Amino acid sequence: MSWTVNAPLWLTARPIAHRGLHDAARGCVENSLPAARRAIARNYAIECDVQMSADGEALVIHDETLMRLVGIAGNLSALSAQDATQLVYKASRNPAGRIATLSSLLAEIAGRVPLIIEIKSRFDGDARLATRVVELAAHYSGPLALKSFDPQVLRTLRGLHVSLPVGLVAQAHYTARDWPSLDETTRQALAALSDFASTGPDFLSWRLSDLPHAAPLLCRAGLGLPVMVWTVRTPQEQSLAARFADQIIFEGFEA
Repeated sequence: MSWTVNAPLWLTARPIAHRGLHDAARGCVENSLPAARRAIARNYAIECDVQMSADGEALVIHDETLMRLVGIAGNLSALSAQDATQLVYKASRNPAGRIATLSSLLAEIAGRVPLIIEIKSRFDGDARLATRVVELAAHYSGPLALKSFDPQVLRTLRGLHVSLPVGLVAQAHYTARDWPSLDETTRQALAALSDFASTGPDFLSWRLSDLPHAAPLLCRAGLGLPVMVWTVRTPQEQSLAARFADQIIFEGFEA
């Protein structure tokens, strides 16, 4: 290994609330500011997703399309940040339960708990979202880490010389059904972690259903990289994750 691992203790010190501590029964929607507030109140770290608006802003939302969460047709990338942030999540019971900018989430958290940002990618080489996240991170003083499935995003972050922990999100299998935009060669390369050395990750974020597996074992024991596991939804799954990982990314219960 030719890089120095940047993995501060806060990275895995506390369970990580998947997309914030959301709760459908309470009308508290994933990746919303109310979900972040619930996580902060319980001293959980927070994981969130970011996508890019039409005008290049980082928005805190998982999906590229709007139907599942907002209930309208269309792609998020067609909207300006101003228009996107007017959209209230259809399941929210809180006026603040709307699409948030990353800058507003950072202001809400204000360093009180760690934040791990997953930078979404279309695997098309577009570096604008990663660059915008780094711009916002430069003005944030709290514990913050970045991660992505896309090795090119990690290389972009390395090229921007970020001082934050940078992680690789990965799994053992990438199917055509779940990853239809990727060709078979790319899916196989991702599953084989072919770009691991060129990206120099500081931590691994691994899929729970792919445990046990050699990749997280070797990262922990061989390379000294911390491993977080997603998405843990029950105490039983938490017990499984504890055997192979340093921390969990959880939802649906309180860890």
